[in-house]
Amino acid sequence: MTKDELLRQLYDYTLVGNGPEVLDLTRAGLAMGLGPEVLLYEALIPSLEEVGARFERGDFFVPEMLIAGKAMAGALEILRPLLAETGVQTIGKIVMGTVKGDVHDIGKNLVNIMFEGAGFEVIDLGVQVAPEKFLDAIREHQPDIVGFSAFLTTTMPMFKANINALEKAGMRDQVIVMVGGAPVTQEYADVVGADGYAADASAAVAAAKELLQRRRAVAHA
Repeated sequence: MTKDELLRQLYDYTLVGNGPEVLDLTRAGLAMGLGPEVLLYEALIPSLEEVGARFERGDFFVPEMLIAGKAMAGALEILRPLLAETGVQTIGKIVMGTVKGDVHDIGKNLVNIMFEGAGFEVIDLGVQVAPEKFLDAIREHQPDIVGFSAFLTTTMPMFKANINALEKAGMRDQVIVMVGGAPVTQEYADVVGADGYAADASAAVAAAKELLQRRRAVAHA
């Protein structure tokens, strides 16, 4: 198999979410001498971007996104330590969690995989994350971004509680706050005072990159 054939197959199998094949091809690519960043940036990430595009067009639904994400997550398990060794620069650090009172994590996990694939370091706090736990994680990890996820309309007010806690601790200006989840809208994000909102995982990555660039441009100005 040539390099191009392997990358094409890795792309195709990631797209359909065939985890075992993705793992085999990832290992085969490494054995062939392809660097982890080649597999990531020339097959896995483009494939996941195509998954996101198909989701936006209505050709793919959440189950397809999830199995593709899961297949890529398997490959990332192998590639992550190798990428660390090659010193591939992470583009930013994000602390992520589902807010207090909410145990939904499918969307959050998918967003995490997309962020990792795009080169972010992700610290996932899990579900039912209280404001204090977010504050502790921000102090410990010094992230660029903190992400609040909510799946229920009843837990969406926790966004405001979390942002209030950040303000009270004098930490609001240290981080970019992003919010998301099925019932969340741009209007709601604006009302609670979040910096960013995205309707789905691929949009979240694009928004995060843009917010980071903007913040860094201001910092260097």
